[in-house]
Amino acid sequence: MDLGCFDMGCISGFSPSPSPSLCKMGLFSLSCLLLPVFLSLSPALSTNSEGNALHALRTRLSDPNNVLQSWDPTLVNPCTWFHVTCDSNNHVIRLDLGNSNVSGTLGPELGQLKHLRYLELYMNGLVGKIPKEWGNLKKLVSMDLYGNKLEGQIPKAFAKLKSLRFLRLDNNKLTGPIPKELTTLSNLKVLDVSNNDLCGTIPVDGPFASFPMESFENNRLNGPELKGLVPYDFGC
Repeated sequence: MDLGCFDMGCISGFSPSPSPSLCKMGLFSLSCLLLPVFLSLSPALSTNSEGNALHALRTRLSDPNNVLQSWDPTLVNPCTWFHVTCDSNNHVIRLDLGNSNVSGTLGPELGQLKHLRYLELYMNGLVGKIPKEWGNLKKLVSMDLYGNKLEGQIPKAFAKLKSLRFLRLDNNKLTGPIPKELTTLSNLKVLDVSNNDLCGTIPVDGPFASFPMESFENNRLNGPELKGLVPYDFGC
């Protein structure tokens, strides 16, 4: 196998007249040899970045029942961790930590899970704000955060979740208006924001036209938006 530039005559200091063309040929040959290696490593590198994102979540959480004990950051592949599901390409597609008695805050890192489809964190002791970076979860189908103590506003960035079908945020301490941007989520079939401290008016466009009023009860909402008559954020 001729690697060209591995000829000692091509190395500066060994010959007064190296051959540039031969060196270029050698570098090209070497890159061709290494390219398949890098391509073969790319799924592992991607999976490792997903593992880092999940482990960042673990560091934020208190876990008295040790449900996250298998989340070992030294393992390249988080697909072996309990409560994590991967697809055939070892991408994380599901996180199941519902009713796991974990508590703590949520961070932006989960927004890096580009293949995530199901995010189940319901019925825990989660506090703080919902990260706006979760709007980057473009493949997300279901987000269940109900039954926690989450505060702050519903991120407007959730309008980027075009695959989202189920969004359940009920029984938290969320405040502010329902983002009107969510009316663009044409695939959204189920929404529940009841039992929070939301204010303003309820959107009526897009999927909101079919959501039952029970989805909005026990808030400070003023009822459905009256187009042209009542400002969208009236009373908020």
